[in-house]
Amino acid sequence: MYLAVAAGGFRRYATYRMATAAGVFTNTVFGVILVYTYLALWDERPHLGGYDQSQAVTYVWLGQCLYATLAIQGGGAEKDLMERIRTGEIAVDLYRPVDLQLWWLAGDMGRALFQMLGRGVIPFLFGALFFPMALPTGVTPWAGFVVALLLAAVVSFAIRYLAALSVFWLMDGMGVNQALMITGIFFSGMVLPLNAFPGPFGEIVRALPWAAQLQMPADVLMGETSPLTAFAFQAAWAVALLAAARMAQSAATRRVVVQGG
Repeated sequence: MYLAVAAGGFRRYATYRMATAAGVFTNTVFGVILVYTYLALWDERPHLGGYDQSQAVTYVWLGQCLYATLAIQGGGAEKDLMERIRTGEIAVDLYRPVDLQLWWLAGDMGRALFQMLGRGVIPFLFGALFFPMALPTGVTPWAGFVVALLLAAVVSFAIRYLAALSVFWLMDGMGVNQALMITGIFFSGMVLPLNAFPGPFGEIVRALPWAAQLQMPADVLMGETSPLTAFAFQAAWAVALLAAARMAQSAATRRVVVQGG
């Protein structure tokens, strides 16, 4: 059942060919801009955040690869869920003989897989072809990266799903979407690696769940952290956020007021 839902999510996003092509172009252009920005910054601050220049470049292209995959700025399953809650169509979902959270998780995993293959791989390969990148040659780091990426996708979904459930009380998701966009871009490390933030503030942002999205997979791939430590961090946040979402869902659906009908 849930595999079919995931496959449906994959097929749905595969139909948006022009949007995918535009996304590939946009991520490639932004990647080039960020690479030269990072190179200038690393010229002034060598080994900033513990990275050398090739690692900084690798981080940029991983970010462009995972930007849509992990819906770092939003735009995944939560957008549809918010709209269904707002219009009252969520009542149909609640009558389905399936687990609501797993249903939306499966669909978002299908979306993430397509965005990875359809939009993320090409900019990453472009970066590897034209810029020096610190990519491992062994199988083990890549296997660890795949596991970290899967856990990152679950954490990303959990953050967005929990935020989407707030529409049961707020009745509108516009402000929530804006908050997701701002927090996702900054706290995931899309602007600057979280390792580069100094002092107590750096320790705080590296302990937040957004660090599980980009920073952890990047560090696992480049050998900057122990894979088991990264997996434990990501899994802990995934379990905590999914459990919190489960409780919020239970509270919201205990007495549902259907909007729009």
